[in-house]
Amino acid sequence: MSKRVIRTEKAPAPVGPYNQAIAASGQMIFVAGQIPLDPTRGVIVGEGDVTQQTEQVMANLEAILTAAGAKFQDVVKTTVFLANMNDFAAMNAVYAKYFDEDTAPARACVEVSRLPKDVLVEIECIVVV
Repeated sequence: MSKRVIRTEKAPAPVGPYNQAIAASGQMIFVAGQIPLDPTRGVIVGEGDVTQQTEQVMANLEAILTAAGAKFQDVVKTTVFLANMNDFAAMNAVYAKYFDEDTAPARACVEVSRLPKDVLVEIECIVVV
């Protein structure tokens, strides 16, 4: 896979671990939105705690990436869905552990009225390998 970060001063600079755009070539993998569901116990992790929930979401994403032969550095785009935008800073602190700001994927983050199983966060991604 080849991946190139695209940056311009003519658009707002990123304010977190993401980039304005990524150019990539290779096989694309579309990872479905992951919620903080523990795959071994079948229960939601971190009821009411967006930090714990984001950690579980990232663990679920990592498991899928590994099964696809990919890593977090192969992710070119993420979409983060939050039940409450006030949870952005806490989610972002966990998210930043997985993506280096210089090479992080493009990202969108939106607040939604409700998520499956009433969780606080869901993340989907696009990967190129």
